[in-house]
Order: sequence, then C-alpha cells, then structure tokens
Amino acid sequence: MPILPPSLDDRRFDDLVDDLVARIPAHTPEWTNPRLGDPGRTLIELFAWLGDALLYRANLVPERQRLVFLKLLGMGLQPARPARGIVSLAFAQDSERSACTLAPQGRLKAALPFETLSETTVLPISAEAYLKRPLSAAESARRSDMLQGLARIHRISGALKAYETTPVFAGGRAQPAGIDVFGSSADRALWIALLAPRAETPADQPATNSAVKAALGGQDVGLPALLSLGIVPALATPTLDTVASTPTPVPVLWEITTRGRNDFETDYLTLAIDGGSDTSLGLAQAGTLRLRLPDESLIWAPSNDVGVNARAGVGDVPPRLDDPDRAARLVAWLRLRPKPGEPVQHLSLAWLGINAVEIDQRSSLAGRVLGVSSGAGDQVFPLPQGSVDADTLRIQVEEPGRGYQDWTRVDDLAAISADPDVAREAAAYQLDAEAGTLRFGDGVRGRLPEAQMRVRLAFGRFGGGRAGNLPAGSLAELQALQIDGRNAPPIKVLQPLALAGGEDAETLQLAERRIPARLRHGDRAVTEDDYRRLALAAPAVDVGRVELLPKFKPRERRFGVPGVVSVMALPAAPLGPAPNPRPDRPFIERLHAHLSARTPLATELYVIGCDYVALGLSVAVTLRDGFARDKVLLDVREALRRLLWPLPPGGIGQAGWPLGRAVRSRELEVEVARVDGVDELRGLNLFQRNGNDWQRLPSIAADGAQVLTLQAWQLPELLSVIAVDGPGAPNDLRALPNPFADASAVAVPAVPELC
Repeated sequence: MPILPPSLDDRRFDDLVDDLVARIPAHTPEWTNPRLGDPGRTLIELFAWLGDALLYRANLVPERQRLVFLKLLGMGLQPARPARGIVSLAFAQDSERSACTLAPQGRLKAALPFETLSETTVLPISAEAYLKRPLSAAESARRSDMLQGLARIHRISGALKAYETTPVFAGGRAQPAGIDVFGSSADRALWIALLAPRAETPADQPATNSAVKAALGGQDVGLPALLSLGIVPALATPTLDTVASTPTPVPVLWEITTRGRNDFETDYLTLAIDGGSDTSLGLAQAGTLRLRLPDESLIWAPSNDVGVNARAGVGDVPPRLDDPDRAARLVAWLRLRPKPGEPVQHLSLAWLGINAVEIDQRSSLAGRVLGVSSGAGDQVFPLPQGSVDADTLRIQVEEPGRGYQDWTRVDDLAAISADPDVAREAAAYQLDAEAGTLRFGDGVRGRLPEAQMRVRLAFGRFGGGRAGNLPAGSLAELQALQIDGRNAPPIKVLQPLALAGGEDAETLQLAERRIPARLRHGDRAVTEDDYRRLALAAPAVDVGRVELLPKFKPRERRFGVPGVVSVMALPAAPLGPAPNPRPDRPFIERLHAHLSARTPLATELYVIGCDYVALGLSVAVTLRDGFARDKVLLDVREALRRLLWPLPPGGIGQAGWPLGRAVRSRELEVEVARVDGVDELRGLNLFQRNGNDWQRLPSIAADGAQVLTLQAWQLPELLSVIAVDGPGAPNDLRALPNPFADASAVAVPAVPELC
C-alpha cells in the first residue's frame, strides 16, 4: 500500500475558513453577514488557501525524515507477498479432442488477479487414481470361498494375495491428512487411469479414444505431448528429531502401459521428466512436473473384460476396473512406483492431479511508458502499481538511434562501483518495490537518461496480500492464450487446496517497530533476544511464539552442548479446542533458512516444534443461583483451555503457557474459582495418557494436589476436559452418558418419495 504522510496539523482549507468565520463576532462584531462573494470573505478564503499550502509542506517534513532514516538503515518497506497454490485444468467442453499448450500468465476469473506461473499443456483426458488395497485377514476369511474360486480360475497354485481396486482423491478432492500410496498398496504403486471423454454414443467411444491417443502422442507433429502433473505431499508434523534441510527427492519411476507380445500381456515404458519442469523437487514439496509421453502407437491399456482377458488385474498388471463406462473410456495407465533397489517404503500424498499448473495472486503488465526523461539527476518514475516482484521487472530506456535498451536494477546507486568511470556510465536504476517507484542516477552514481527519451516498463508482475489466501474451490475458470498467440478454448479450473502465503505490504508504522531491534542486533543473531526478534520478523512465516533453548541438542534431548542453539517456534493460531498449533515442514524450513543466514559461523542451529504432553482434566463445581448451568460449565472449560493454551493470550502471563512449567492442580483450581457463576469447587483431577487410555495422576500431598511434570522442551496439550455440576470430579474421562437418552429409542427409516 502507498505510504500516507502523518499530519503535524490536520486542518485543511475548509477547516481554516470555518475557524476564521467563527472568530468574526469576537473581533469585528459589526460584520454581521460574512456571505460568499463578500470582499472580506474573499480575503479569509485567500488566507486559508495560503495556510493550507503551508500546512501541506510542513506535514511532509516528518515523512521525509522517517523515510530517509529507514533508508540509511537499509530497511526499505517490505512489499506484499502473493498467495500461491496448484490448480488442475480441464476443457469446459467435452467435444475437445486436441492438446492445447497454454502460455504463462493466463488469468483466472476471480475478484483478485491470479495468473498461471508456467507453460502447461491441457490434454483432452481426465484421470482417476487407484490403489491395489490388500484385503485384511477378516475380509479374506469372509470371502474365502470366492478367493478359492478365483485361484482356480486364474490357475494360481500358491497363496492368493487378494486386493481391491480402491480409488484415491476421488472427484479430484484432496486428502489434507494424506494417503500413504506406497505403504497402503499391495504392490507399492499408485495407478492413474487416463480416461477419454465420454462419446455421444457407445458406438463412437473407440473413435474418441483413438483421437485422444493421437493428441497424447503429439498428433504426428514430431513433438510428443507433455503431461502436466500436480503433486502435493502430505508432510508430517516435524518433531524434535526433525532437522531442517534441503528437501530430499524421492527416487521413483513414472511408467505408462504399452502392448506386450500380444493383446493379453502388458509392458511398461519409463517416462522422462521434462528438464527444469519439476518444481516439486522430486515429490519432496508441493509443485508440478511434466512427463514426456510416447508416440500414440505405443499408448495402450489392457482389456478389463475377464471374458476377453482372463488375466485382467492379475499379477504385475494394472488394477481391474469393473465399471463398464470407465473401462470403455480407458486409454492408458500411468504407474508411480519406487525405483528398483531403492528402500522407499512410504509416500504420503495429499493430492495428485493432471493438467496441473501453479498460480499466484499477481498480475502481469508489459509495454507501459512510465514517462519522459527531463535530463536531470535523481529522476523518479512511478510504476503502474506497488508491490512489484523485483525478479520479474524489466525496465528499458530509449537511447538515440538505438531504440529501447535494458537497464539493470541495483540495490544502491551509491554503491555501483568503486571505479568512478564505471559508476558514471552504469545503465542502472534503484527500485522501491513496496512503493512501486524507480530512481535513476545523477551522472556520477549511475548514468542519466537523456532528455526527451522515454522510460518503459517492458515487463513486471504486481500484487499480493492476505486477501489472496482463498479457500479450496474458490477458482473456477481460466482465460489464457496458447503459445502461438491464439485464444485458448474455454477451460475450467479445479482448485483442490486452499491458497496460502499471501501477506500484505509492510506499513511505515510496522517498519518503524523494527528499527530498535535492527539497531540492537544489526540483522545478526547473537543474543537470545536477537533470535526471537529475527524469528518473529521472518518473511512468509506467520510466527505466533518463539522460545530459545541455548546449548540444547534436540535429537539427544540434552542440554550443555557448546555451540548449539535450538529455536522452538509455533505458528500463529486463534485460541480454540485441541489440537494445539504445530509447525509443518515448510514452516520449519523457511524459518531455519531465515535464521541460518544470520547466525555466527560456528553456531549449530536447530529450528524445532514443540513436544506436547497430553493432558486431561475433570472438574466438579457447584453453581450460584441465577446462573445458567450449561453456560457456567462451558466457561469453566474455556477458562482451563485459555490457561493451558501455548500462544498468547493463553498462559499465566497471557504469553502462552511457559515452556517446561509443571501443571499444578492448585493453579487450575484458582482459575476455575474465578469463573462467574461458580459457587464452590468440589474437585479437580489431572490425567495423563497411558497408551490409548487415560490414567489419573497420583496425589503428591495429603490434600490431593497433583502435578504433571514437564521437561524444559515440553508444553501441555489439553485434549479432554469434563466439567460437571456435582459433588465430586469424575475419576475417568470416558464420555458421560446423555441424561436425556432413552434405551427404547428406535430409528425410523426414511422412505423415498416416488413420482
């Protein structure tokens, strides 16, 4: 957002006129009618106009001082950051039979500007993912007769390893908790069925399948099509043993089915990933990749009809599809499996889809003339918008006889070069990304654009902000150009996951708050306070709490290790029920990258989450007259949750429950007694986890006091709390029976209406 200057005096022209007119009765009572057009009223308005101009210039003084001070410290305002995500594309009309390669910067139809980040190919197919889920022992026993018959039909003499063809990510929906596509399958593979569009009649389906295969194979143009895949791994919550590092690629193979020696044998072709297109870094993070497909003559899928192909779904072949409609539209199978010899046992995915592309909340502008040079030094030209992506910005300056020439962006014109000749001739400019302004040199530090020469924005991407963090399903349509410049056909969008990462531009007030910390730590982490302040200021990370554990090595749970610094960080989250906030792996990695660049060379830095200890509570109270029972018991539960919450405003000092502080029943009793409507506390019990059950903590004193002891790296996590109105606190945390339930209640079936 643009910087608004503070006002030393906020009076304006109309305020000054009203103030002067109000003084007329005190100073010139004989002037009884100061109407518009009166000579005296004209003099008042002239004075007010001059005063307004003076106040405007005076209000610029503190603004200039503050901005200059920030620039002297090297602390420019941070521009807005865009929300990002992955979407899947498909043709809006099922009649499309050709592949369509889209150019980058396609615009998504939304209230905010969103664009695609890379070239992508939309193929006239849909995809469905399946697993060969092995049957459990109970299922195998229940179906033993059928399995024995299958063994005889398929002539399998040994033990039969039965499986069910199980869909995953059905309907393109994501599974945020993740699905272990290797560990949950019988053959440690994920199968993706590539399906042609549904033809108008079943008789036309083979011709439609052939047209789709031709599109996949490049339609004899000499260039095979590229299949764009979007992948979102389900990253496990980091523990104290997790070390932030560069994501490690998962060694996997992508294969497509092809015809074997006959119509009943299936072979596989390994697909190569198009160079430089894998933004997932080998399935280690959310991103996209593009697979090179073979010629259409090699694309093939085995028959699913057992009457035609008796080996359908048996052995190392794709799973059998028993849906006749899907089987008729099947073009090929894509298989994802570990590379041979690699010890890959598990791969947890939250979503996988085809025709995928990454997007962010920015808009592209190109070919805009920003102004004409006056030939003076230190010229400033405004860009069309603020919050520009500096990496994409291209600025050109017109030169006599040469046309537009690219100029280079530098961080500081005063530090171009120590050689005065090089500095004088440098075709460079300085960018203020947040405000969206360019500043050129003065002829000594940077070359001057010649007089009457135009300055042009060749290309740049602008935008960002928290408003772009849209929930899943918010985007539905894409308008894009093909790489040959023609308009792309209508394309619909599937957004399986919420967009994230958007952050508003930094305001002047927020930047000023960083000044004291910057003066103290100089952007270097030395003291404990330095680490806390730098962690809280990390970009693209919404940190809710930071704690420092000096000389603590998390993997060994050991203190006193020289040179080791562990930073415990939790993401910001509103006060709510369990579970407590936990950092994910991208949170840990971004924070570690931000801090590691600012720590002393010999420091061994760890960024960790919190080790939570499960806690359960039961409490009994008596109520005062005139207070609603359910409301008071709810307030009791909320008061306990607030006290034990790890983030502000929880905890004893409203800074979150202190790290490593033991939970004492007497402190909790005091908090319960403060709740309005509680007349008397009749008991409070603390429970800790014992396997899948709760175990009441022993009393440490004759009065029944209990304590949950925590280590220095631990926090309590209140998973269950029961508040009752009665003579004593329950001694277990099992769900209390509903007093309004009736044992004779019978469900009435809903009879569908027929018309």
